Amino acid sequence: MEVGLPIVIAGAGECGTSVAAELVRGGYAGPIHLVGEEAGHPYERPPLSKAHLEPGGKAAPVPIDGQGLLQTSGVSHYPGLKAEAVDRDRAELILSNGLRLAYGRLVLATGASPRRLPMAEGLAGVHYLRSLADAAALRVTLARGGDVAVIGAGFIGLEVAAAARAHGCAVTVIEASDRILARGADPDISVAVASLHRAQGVTLLVSTGISALRNEGAHVVLTLSDGRETRADAVIVGIGAVPNTALAAAAGLAIDNGIAVDEALSTSDPQIFAAGDCCSFPLAVYGNRRVRLESWRNARDQAAQAAAILTCASPAPPLVPWFWSDQYDHTLQVAGLVDEGKTHVCRDLGKGAFINFHLSAEGVLVAACGFGPGQAVARDIRLAEMLIARRATPEPDALASAGVKLKTLVT
Repeated sequence: MEVGLPIVIAGAGECGTSVAAELVRGGYAGPIHLVGEEAGHPYERPPLSKAHLEPGGKAAPVPIDGQGLLQTSGVSHYPGLKAEAVDRDRAELILSNGLRLAYGRLVLATGASPRRLPMAEGLAGVHYLRSLADAAALRVTLARGGDVAVIGAGFIGLEVAAAARAHGCAVTVIEASDRILARGADPDISVAVASLHRAQGVTLLVSTGISALRNEGAHVVLTLSDGRETRADAVIVGIGAVPNTALAAAAGLAIDNGIAVDEALSTSDPQIFAAGDCCSFPLAVYGNRRVRLESWRNARDQAAQAAAILTCASPAPPLVPWFWSDQYDHTLQVAGLVDEGKTHVCRDLGKGAFINFHLSAEGVLVAACGFGPGQAVARDIRLAEMLIARRATPEPDALASAGVKLKTLVT
């Protein structure tokens, strides 16, 4: 890419801010413009469902790595402004205040938004969690105690449930699937996490939908799919996220479960790239299967990849998906995509910690799911991630045996 062309980044979340920071670290000499809808400095979102909600937890925003660089490097940051439209003919991004930013390359890092529950629209006492403002409002609500209903048993819903129990709330989690964490983890992990929540006093209702919601006084009344009714002082909706593709779609870019990009993060317009939660891309480690990943790790990895591509540097090796969730004093970590596996073996790490290793029909390690207290599974999940990246075919007995160090399989 020609030196000096302006790079405009639409989205100042984890991915967009990290793209700007990586460009600065890489020595990019041209103008860098970072546009974000939220006012203030870019901040980390993972703590919003964890430390921000817990009693005594840190309520102040946690700056995204690179904020210092943004303040001292000459990056032009436009907080509180929305990217309204892309003028591809003139190569300009149009902001909500009418400002037009000319770009040599445009990076769309528009993220994702919580999936809305239509029947909940307009009701008092219903919360979604995406922004710092959302977390602040929910923290005040949980601190009051009372009855809390969580709709959706994914990572966000269960983390909020754990925080609500820490405040002494009576918590009911309602999940339409037949198990919790149906998308993110394997059935054994679901059972272990469910047991932990029940031990902490959470009521889990699986295979249960919501047929109606209504306000009744200061409460929210939920009518369940089996006809029962339950009453809550607050309802938190955590039923997934939707990629923010409106800007790209209006510009005529290809959309496929997100903004469609190739292995170089290029959209259907060679001047425009996309990265993070908003895009779908071919994942090399799984034969270029097209995926969209909503995770902190993917946002960081693709930010580094985008910056390398924009500066003609050597890109990082193909990524392996990685997810984590902290609930109570336990951590869940997943490397790879569980649905790629046909069989699995379990390694018991002792003290309630274990890892399931998932293998393809050909014996290739494709995923690893671990759960346990503290950081009991962190090291082995990291080693499993290396094996997955190498398309390794370790012996199942070696994976299952706690006496065989995973590091020996890597080396």
